[in-house]
Parts: sequence; structure tokens; C-alpha cells
Amino acid sequence: MRIAQVAPLYEAVPPRLYGGTERIVAHLTDALHDLGHDVTLFASADARTRSRIVAVRDQAIRLDPAPLKSDLAAHLSMMHEVRRRAHEFDVIHFHVDLLHFPFFEDIARRTVTTLHGRLDLKDLPEAYRRWEQYPLVSISDHQRKPLPLGNWISTIHHGVAEHLYRVPANPQGGYLAFLGRISPEKRPDRAIAIAKRAGMRLKIAAKVDAVDRDYFVKVVEPLLSDPLIEFVGEIGDAEKPEFLGNAAALLFPIDWPEPFGLVMIEAIACGTPVIAWRCGSVPEIVEDGVTGFIVASEEEAALAVTRAAALDRGAIRDAFDQRFTATVMASRYLDLYHRLDSAAAIDVPVAA
Repeated sequence: MRIAQVAPLYEAVPPRLYGGTERIVAHLTDALHDLGHDVTLFASADARTRSRIVAVRDQAIRLDPAPLKSDLAAHLSMMHEVRRRAHEFDVIHFHVDLLHFPFFEDIARRTVTTLHGRLDLKDLPEAYRRWEQYPLVSISDHQRKPLPLGNWISTIHHGVAEHLYRVPANPQGGYLAFLGRISPEKRPDRAIAIAKRAGMRLKIAAKVDAVDRDYFVKVVEPLLSDPLIEFVGEIGDAEKPEFLGNAAALLFPIDWPEPFGLVMIEAIACGTPVIAWRCGSVPEIVEDGVTGFIVASEEEAALAVTRAAALDRGAIRDAFDQRFTATVMASRYLDLYHRLDSAAAIDVPVAA
């Protein structure tokens, strides 16, 4: 098939450091290419892929040193280029929320829109009611709940390239890991409390966005003086396998309706147990007692820390290979693309 992947422009594809959506687009694009398909990626020029790249900006927005930037202008320019070349593709797969809706109404049925963010926002229902013709994919079943009226045609969980992660032969252990972003909803303060309750070291590898700087300074930074707590800072793909693979467990103590939680499957790929709050997508990703433990309190989490060592790291990796590889994800999307293509040919709606 001739497939277009349209990525957000905020991070490189894949991101140099933190970033979820663009990382998934990178893994999906390469997996589709490896399965023998003709894939074109619309992204910033610093993208790295085995497929064809259409560069619509000189570099990704977040790490661009220019002091004044317009993310809206950049994305609108990309929409123009995708629209200009739409006839070249059998399916156009968008990962930019609903930004493209006004521009592709006449060919909406040749598109797939994967929604990567939270959907419990006030203005979204009216927009999705207005543009109901677009086939939508959720990244977890839980993500859909605030938007039941959406034209959902599938839930496809994320996957990552299997070769990037490994199970260490002799994990060093001795510490808990927190990986991602410092923000109130990610609850690094709760991770610190769990580590202290369990009496284990905690390494925090996370970025601090400008919007979360005040939270970091007032809430998190004062907690870093404890000798059990180490703030590593933001890390990229090269550092993740060692950071996650040597951890006794990953702490994922979120306090928001997480649509997916990519770091959970990155840990599972390393054979590392995940201790996660019963919130958002967590029950769909973590197999309680197999790939980790699902908890609802700091006391339960601390107890889970002591139980994590008994889990079989090989079995955890096996669960990843069965459910969360980029190839598994790409195969599910290919089935969906073919359904769309067949439905468009006979002019019938796509069934979920």
C-alpha cells in the first residue's frame, strides 16, 4: 500500500529526548516499511526513518533555539503539503489530533486519525460531532470514554521496536525508576513517597517543561534532598535500556486519565516490572501479577515493590513480544488500512 504518516512537528521523529507521539510514529513508519509497504513520512527535517521523508520544517519545534515560533503556522503549512500530494496515497494516517479536519472532508474515508491525547476537554464533543465522517483510532479503550460519540473504528495499543530494548543478563537492581515528565498529573512526588516508604533508592529521569517549572520548584525539588532520591534529568532512547533494565521496578503513580503510557511498555520490553496506579489505561497495559502490579495507594505500592523481585523478567519480556512490538502495532494498522480501502471502493461505512 501507499501510506502517508503525518506526524506532529513538536519533536523530531523519533524524539531526541522526551516525546511520545512522535516516537510511536517513528516505530510505526519503520515497521510498515519493513513489512514491504511504500511509506511517506511528513515531519520535520531532523526525522530519521527508513521510509521517504517530506520535510515541512527545518527542525522540530521544541528544541529549535529560535525565540519566536508559530506551531500553528508550521502545522498549517504541513496540511497544505499533505493536501497537495493526497492523490499519491491509498491512505493518509494523521497523528495531529483534529487539526486536519477542515481540509480533508472530501477524502475523509481515505484517512485514519489516531488520537494520542486526553479527550475530556470541553470543546471536543462539538468538533467531533461536526466532523463525524473521519475514522478514529483510540490508543486505549479507556481513552474513548469521554467521547462516546466519536467515529471509533478500532483501538490499537502502541508498540515499540523490539531491537531497541533488552533484558539485562544480570540486572543491577537496587533502585526504582521514574521516567517521563515532571508534572502534577504524573505524580513524581508520589513516586518519592513510595520509594521512601519502601526504603529503596529512586532515580528520576524526567524533563521539566516551562509550564511545570513552578510545580517542580515548589513541590518536587525540596524532596530531592533525601539521600534515597536522585534526579537524573531528561534522557533519550540510548539511555533507556540501561536505566529501565537495571531498575527493580518502574513506578507509574499517575493521577490523571492516561490515554496510554508509553513508558510502561518500554519497561516491560526490558523485563522490568511496572508498579502503576489504577487509573486511565493502566489496567489495559499492565497484567497484574505478570508484568507488574496495579495499585491504589502508597501502602499497596510499597508492598508491590517487595513483591516485584519474584516476577519472571523473561515472562515480562514475552508479554511485550506478544502484545507491544512495533510489528504487532503495524500489522493491526495494516488490517485497518485494508478495511478502509475496501470500504471506500464499494462506498460503505467502515465497521468497528
